[in-house]
Amino acid sequence: MQTDFRLPSLGADMESATLVEWLKKPGDAVHRGETIAVVETEKGLLDIECFDDATVTALVIGPGTKVAVGTVLATLSTVGEVAAPAAAPQPVPAPLAAPKAPLPAAAPAPPLAGTPRETAAEPGRRARLSPAARRRAQELGVPLEALEQQAAGGIIHIEDVERLAAEKKAPPADARSAMRAVIGSAMARAKREIPHYYLGHTLDFGAARAFLTRRNAALPIQERLVEGVLLTKAVALACARLEGFNGYFRDGRYERVAQVHVGTAIALRGGGLVAPALLDADRKDLGTLMREFSDLVKRVRAGHMRSSEFTAATITVTSLGEEGVETLYPIIHAPQVAIVGAGRVTERPAVQAGALAVRPLLELTLAADHRVTDGRIGSRFLQAIAALLQDPEKL
Repeated sequence: MQTDFRLPSLGADMESATLVEWLKKPGDAVHRGETIAVVETEKGLLDIECFDDATVTALVIGPGTKVAVGTVLATLSTVGEVAAPAAAPQPVPAPLAAPKAPLPAAAPAPPLAGTPRETAAEPGRRARLSPAARRRAQELGVPLEALEQQAAGGIIHIEDVERLAAEKKAPPADARSAMRAVIGSAMARAKREIPHYYLGHTLDFGAARAFLTRRNAALPIQERLVEGVLLTKAVALACARLEGFNGYFRDGRYERVAQVHVGTAIALRGGGLVAPALLDADRKDLGTLMREFSDLVKRVRAGHMRSSEFTAATITVTSLGEEGVETLYPIIHAPQVAIVGAGRVTERPAVQAGALAVRPLLELTLAADHRVTDGRIGSRFLQAIAALLQDPEKL
């Protein structure tokens, strides 16, 4: 049976994306969960995964084309069927963006220095960027339009991007502004549509800190646990035990999700924030979560994520402890129904066993959807997280 492989929605306010690269060609088999294409959104490059075992029949969209969510990117056939070869190349839809005015014929843009002669393209052909060059351009804030004009339709490599960045010193303001607009739109919609309620809880972080010190003493630096991983595991276990915080509110009703995929807020280089998910966080040990968290941070800050990580989060955890913030009140990421915030662990006076002592205290906050839970249930959820953090050996 023939099926359409469409551009999925990778965020509440995502309307379009640009196809960067096909990783499969007609006739190739693709398995469930395997990456088939790479697209670029305002938040970076995303690997688009296939959700069925199939064979690629035809590629409908060409690299470099900007298309709307829901557009057919390719056609697939069920594994075992033989895909008939296409009689002619499929047409490529026009980009959504307005076409650029052509350069004056009397003053064509010169190719980038060092570009091999054989890669020079015919007049009017669009420049092609390697994935590494595109990521580097995003990191350095080099506008893609400038690269296309300089390359005159040839292939742009990473050294070309760095050369142009050094010459032009282009600031990354445009990329930051685009991402800020996307984030602002999503947060405005969430505050407008979700009836938030907020709760706070102060917990003694002494047992968790002592556990981290003991465990990390025997581990190499790259494997040592951080506080955020303990919090992620505690939130995941609390979600598995209490109803109403792990899932989505869509079409006027709450949808409970059995798996716990904890979105982790990660700041991007140059500004912006994304919250890809650590999948099945309640079922993984701390060492596995730490490795996956480290890998996720590296890939996100390099501008590369998987679509499943970007869309699967069932609840989000965010922290500004590294920035010195003690308490934060986050906004829920629709269509999720809850988000947990953590501040900086601070040394403060507290009563312990009837005596005053200086203790490491952590402020936890919860923002939850009042259509699904209320303050009493929310307080139990925060207390469950706190109890797990005070007995970290069981995480």
